[in-house]
Amino acid sequence: MATEKSKRIDEAQIGELIDRWLRALRAKDLEGIMSCYAPDILVFDLLPPLRYVGADAYRKNWAEWFPTFQGPIGYELRDLTITRGDDLAFSHSLNRVSGKRTDGTDSNTWVRATVCYRKIDGKWMIAHEHVSVPFYMESGKASVDLKP
Repeated sequence: MATEKSKRIDEAQIGELIDRWLRALRAKDLEGIMSCYAPDILVFDLLPPLRYVGADAYRKNWAEWFPTFQGPIGYELRDLTITRGDDLAFSHSLNRVSGKRTDGTDSNTWVRATVCYRKIDGKWMIAHEHVSVPFYMESGKASVDLKP
């Protein structure tokens, strides 16, 4: 059973991990963002395929996505909630992705995210991500026009 002191330490470490991840994403820092992931990460992301298994597979996704933005990527977390146990934690939030794309279009989309963290050798790592947008049942099109 975790003590109050260890709970505070874990919460601070998870918060720092989220901050590092955000800084790396905004800066398009591939090595920085990959340092946040467990080697055996499983990801359900917006882009195909249905899942990414392992950090090497997910690295390719980031390496291809980062260059599609001119300059830094805007990324806002809203309504972040974190629940943690001794060795596992999860968070959920609404996140806004924004920025100028290399094709000249502006990106401004809200997504839903659930993230699972696992303590590996005393260090919190991202073990699973699930990012999604709802879709309109009638048309089958993504509901990228929704805002919180």
